[in-house]
Amino acid sequence: MPGCGGSRWPGHISGAVGVRVTGATQVAAVIGDPVTHSLSPTLHNAGFAHTGLDWVYVALPVRAGTGRSVIEAMRTLGLAGMNVTMPHKDSVAEACDALSATAARLGAVNTVVWHGDALVGHSTDGPGLVAALQDLGVAYGPDRPVLVVGAGGAARAAVYSLGQHDVPVSVAARREEPARLAAELAPLGRAVGWPDTPLAAQALLDDHALVINAIPLGMGDRDRAHPFERLRWREDQVLYDMVYWPAETSLIRDVRARGGQAHNGLSMLIHQAALAFELWTGVPAPVEVMTEAGQSALLERARRAKHANEPIEASKVSAAETIDLIPSVLDGEPS
Repeated sequence: MPGCGGSRWPGHISGAVGVRVTGATQVAAVIGDPVTHSLSPTLHNAGFAHTGLDWVYVALPVRAGTGRSVIEAMRTLGLAGMNVTMPHKDSVAEACDALSATAARLGAVNTVVWHGDALVGHSTDGPGLVAALQDLGVAYGPDRPVLVVGAGGAARAAVYSLGQHDVPVSVAARREEPARLAAELAPLGRAVGWPDTPLAAQALLDDHALVINAIPLGMGDRDRAHPFERLRWREDQVLYDMVYWPAETSLIRDVRARGGQAHNGLSMLIHQAALAFELWTGVPAPVEVMTEAGQSALLERARRAKHANEPIEASKVSAAETIDLIPSVLDGEPS
């Protein structure tokens, strides 16, 4: 991997306690538009500090429509690694020298890695979700089918990765064609109709053990409730909501109140970051340290919002396109 120049003068990086930047420091970055809300610098810098790696991670705003030029910039500047979020995941995939099998199938990249002199695009979104579910002890399999709500990039990544584990996956989306295309990513995938009535939603829910939410409804500040709110949930049924901020959405509260289990998307964010960390460095990611850093940052974010008398949900973000997307772009569908 080529060497990377650090900042011109040694110093501390905000949010990276104990990390010093020198002329030899390796630089990794996340690009997106917007990207200033990203939690990824906190996660990765905590990991670098804990492992003693001379790396630093920054967020770089990159305007929409300029994603293809990023690969050449990465090569010119010698950046050691890159994460990619909306709206650049497709265009960066087109510009990479090569793609992993997962990224090629999805046509999207969230992590760029040096392999010799080549820049290879990877997608850690779906594998991060699978690792999160395993870490939480959430079961899925032939007798525990999964329903993915949404058909955007986050949903597609989930369908593809779950499909690699021979899991029956149903996809519910407002538009039939995106749902069909997403379902085709899993050998046992199928598109199902959007539940327009509570009766239809309940029937769909009853057929699945795990529901993965990849749409922005159910945030608590929308005109319409999520179609799976106000339903009967069995105690063995689980909701995984890709949103991680706020930590408890109205959808999560509703599921828990009605007997089901529910988790937010922070664990997915952590695990996809850990996979990228390992691809870049070859060093096992300190998942517990990165989790603690993420939780502390979110607690501080909540404290500041409360102090400013701002509604927490006004700054909601999600793991769904991996690197901290605002939920309004979780799914390309109208919500």
